[in-house]
Amino acid sequence: QVQLVESGGGLVQPGGSLRLSCAASGTIFDINTMGWYRQAPGKQRDLVAAVTDGNTNYADSVKGRFTISRDNAKNMVNLQMNSLKPEDTAVYYCYALIRTRTWGPTYQYWGQGTQVTVSS
Repeated sequence: QVQLVESGGGLVQPGGSLRLSCAASGTIFDINTMGWYRQAPGKQRDLVAAVTDGNTNYADSVKGRFTISRDNAKNMVNLQMNSLKPEDTAVYYCYALIRTRTWGPTYQYWGQGTQVTVSS
């Protein structure tokens, strides 16, 4: 079994910063991509940022404000969020593309989600 556990959400004022972390554990052979999606009330879940083999990808709405980083040794991914805006308010979900055995298929796993609220 594989688990993704997130931490670091909370309430912050506009212009503030938060750092989200996600750790993958369990039977892991290798991890291809790790990243973050977010879902605001009444909206679809959208990609925020992802990292694959050191290459990063960001949603246009967060470029220049958010930074994704990965610690391969610890199977962790972090999201540093600066200059937060009210429109960044959402539940943030960690995800990872993981193989659990050699030559096995790659599956997508999700964390349980962490609430980020940007409000004065």
